[in-house]
Amino acid sequence: MLHEWLRIWFQWVELWGYGGVFILMAMESSIIPVPSEIVMPPAAFWAAQGRMSFVGVVLAGTAGSYFGSLVSYWASRWIGEAFVTRYGKRVGFSEEKLAFAGMWVQQFGAVGVFIARLLPVVRHLISIPAGFLKMPFTAFSMTTVLGAGLWCFVLAWMGQEAIGSNPEILQSPEAMMSVIKAKMHWFLGGVILVALLYLVLLSMKKRLRKPDFSIY
Repeated sequence: MLHEWLRIWFQWVELWGYGGVFILMAMESSIIPVPSEIVMPPAAFWAAQGRMSFVGVVLAGTAGSYFGSLVSYWASRWIGEAFVTRYGKRVGFSEEKLAFAGMWVQQFGAVGVFIARLLPVVRHLISIPAGFLKMPFTAFSMTTVLGAGLWCFVLAWMGQEAIGSNPEILQSPEAMMSVIKAKMHWFLGGVILVALLYLVLLSMKKRLRKPDFSIY
């Protein structure tokens, strides 16, 4: 069953092409957090098969991430902090999550936005407080594009190296397991990378100080 779902998903990514990568990564950066880990590696797989280009996949993912972030940034900037705080929980943004993301932006600024694009938990939230705290648009745009571009590149590169040279993974569960065993060091590397990023998140979280905006 898992292999069948994997095969269907990879086929969808191939069918949707660059536009699909753009839309899915835009969702990943907005209120519909589609995990980028299930978007970029499959797209990189098809790039390795010659169906797309590696550079095109990274650019589509980066552009989608930036677009989704822009929507969140300008929406929160226009409607204001009070509205976001009051109704955010209806779309999965609890007051605690928004408070955490707000502290992050206030304390770490543009550098924090860049780092947040690489981290779990705050990646899809960071544009909201950047908006209602009126972070300068140029600084927000530059750090968002750089952070999103780096993250898309890392995921695409890992996807290409781990599964790109193994088109047989879509043929059968046995073939998929064979590739996983042969490329285990890449999958372990991905787990270690996520763990390290989570540790960075925890470390920076300990440094946060309570800011002075009304969400508190």
